[in-house]
Amino acid sequence: MPPRGPSLQEHNITVNRRARHDFHIEETFEAGLVLTGSEVKSLRAGKAQLKDSYGRIERGEAWLLNAHISEYGPAAQFGHDPTRRRKLLLHGREIARLTGKTKERGLTLVPLRLYFKSGRAKVELGLGRGKRLYDKREATKEREIRRELDRARKG
Repeated sequence: MPPRGPSLQEHNITVNRRARHDFHIEETFEAGLVLTGSEVKSLRAGKAQLKDSYGRIERGEAWLLNAHISEYGPAAQFGHDPTRRRKLLLHGREIARLTGKTKERGLTLVPLRLYFKSGRAKVELGLGRGKRLYDKREATKEREIRRELDRARKG
């Protein structure tokens, strides 16, 4: 018998594909978002981008900056600023841990994807270290070699 209550099904809104290309992701965290009503409507319509966004911890609070959530047309007069700062909902111990890691080891908080989980908007944050140009070239080479091997197996 399936479980009752809200489903724990996840529905992706947007994925930051550049993040895994530009950063070595060491650890991931799930955080809730503080949003306005028009932002939630816009997210349900899939109108969001995480392209140049990043996370920051200031004065014991986690923030998502530069994430673009488009204005929702029917709510234009009560709309929101598309790139405003959005507060992230994390436990105190998670914030303390992230603060330490970002300061001491030079890691960056990178949003990996935006999704709905049980009807609530969530963001998956990655703790990442920037890749060098030669790392990116290496990853591209490995990907091409894998493709060639797959083609050879099939053909």
